[in-house]
Amino acid sequence: MLVGIAGCGSSIKAPPQRLTPKQIVERSKPAIVQVEAGGDRMGTGFILDRSGVVATNLHVVVGAEEIKVRLVDGTVLTVPRVIAVDADHDLALLDVDARTPLPTLLLGDSDKVAAGDPVLAIGNPLGLGYTVSDGLISSVRQFSEDVTLLQISAPISQGSSGGPLFNNYGEVIGVATAIFAEGQNLNFGVPSNYVRKLMVTPTTPVPIAEFAKATKPVESTVTAGDKKIVRKVPKHDLAIFKDCEAKDIGEAVKAVSEAIELGAPLYNQGNHEACYRIYEGASSKLEHDSPCKGVREAFGAGLLRASTLDSPTEKAWALRDTFDGLIEAAMRYAQRTAGQPATP
Repeated sequence: MLVGIAGCGSSIKAPPQRLTPKQIVERSKPAIVQVEAGGDRMGTGFILDRSGVVATNLHVVVGAEEIKVRLVDGTVLTVPRVIAVDADHDLALLDVDARTPLPTLLLGDSDKVAAGDPVLAIGNPLGLGYTVSDGLISSVRQFSEDVTLLQISAPISQGSSGGPLFNNYGEVIGVATAIFAEGQNLNFGVPSNYVRKLMVTPTTPVPIAEFAKATKPVESTVTAGDKKIVRKVPKHDLAIFKDCEAKDIGEAVKAVSEAIELGAPLYNQGNHEACYRIYEGASSKLEHDSPCKGVREAFGAGLLRASTLDSPTEKAWALRDTFDGLIEAAMRYAQRTAGQPATP
């Protein structure tokens, strides 16, 4: 049973004070965690109850048979149970076996958020440590009667899914998500009031094995018009980087990230051809110019696959699969070189 939920009490509190980004980071960082789901899957989460309740995106842990949480000091805690799941809003609450009371974050009222408000995102892109990005609420988008999302200008990178989005009072007003079912744009957040609702809804904790069985995805697909496209993200052996220097890997990840930032908005606007051309240009450059043989071969394979497909939509997703495969491999490589456990 959840008791003493941070941010859910009814006691009278003093008006919040505006904080600088540095103050928000310093106050919040101890309660922001790295979520490790199955060795090479990684995301971000944040603690909402001192007993060990962690909020994150559902897609970060879906189907995972083992979930661990890494605290800012490096302490690793196991997750034996999942307290609650909200598939409609891509949220999950994890029950962590805390050894001592944990630091927590305060939930703000996302209903008070409006376009133009400042927003601060803290996450773990590629699992390389905590990074901070700031921006504005671009729009509060009502996608359906039951689904509202915060569109933000603050960048959300690979590995930052499930991380907190803060207002300038240091309150969590959203959860960063890297998933948008009908497109490729990463800059969206789930409003915090969905988290609040999940926290106060009575639920029965589910053992991790049962959770994994119930949520294991059958197939990863995206919908484009009336057509379903099967995602085929390659799973690279870490030998792909055997002749690479760290800076070469970083430059490759930067190149594909910039291509996604340029191409994804065009895709979401319906201009799939322009998105594909941007992805094709970045892929061709990496195929020809990367110092890493494995990277050149990976993008050569991606371009070959794209050339066998008919529509710009399919071609764009084929190259996006190539991008995501490289990013995922780079994340595992970073874990390995940092001395953290990783599965090749």
